[in-house]
Amino acid sequence: MKVVLLEDIKGSGKKGELINVSDGYARNYLFPRKLAKEANAQAMNELKNAAEAKAFKIQSEIDAAKQTAEKIDGKSVKLYAKAGQGGKIFGSVTSKEIAEELKRSYKVNIDKRKIILNADIKAFGTYECEVKLHSGISAKIFAVVGEKE
Repeated sequence: MKVVLLEDIKGSGKKGELINVSDGYARNYLFPRKLAKEANAQAMNELKNAAEAKAFKIQSEIDAAKQTAEKIDGKSVKLYAKAGQGGKIFGSVTSKEIAEELKRSYKVNIDKRKIILNADIKAFGTYECEVKLHSGISAKIFAVVGEKE
């Protein structure tokens, strides 16, 4: 009997998959526990629609990531930090600060975890950072760190 799984079942399959199981397993275990439903025309149509919706969502996320990458690629953000006597910064400039400045300057919301710093920013200067927006889609930005007066 063909059934569509409503939950992940160890050893059988993942939620939303169409699998072939014995009639007794379906009637006595899967159906009473609402773990699966029979693969009739309606269930197959729902499965197809769910797959199309998932593909559309992924494509729209990719498009949004490409637009954001075009908007910020090669741009620079200016950050200011307090320094001690030797020109060393108190603490360091973090990806959180860079994300906040990107939001303020370019109106782009980027999660701080998506900003990859090559090394800790503990001195003044220009640093190259990579922003991973989606798998295979990234942009390079420059963080210019200056002294706060």
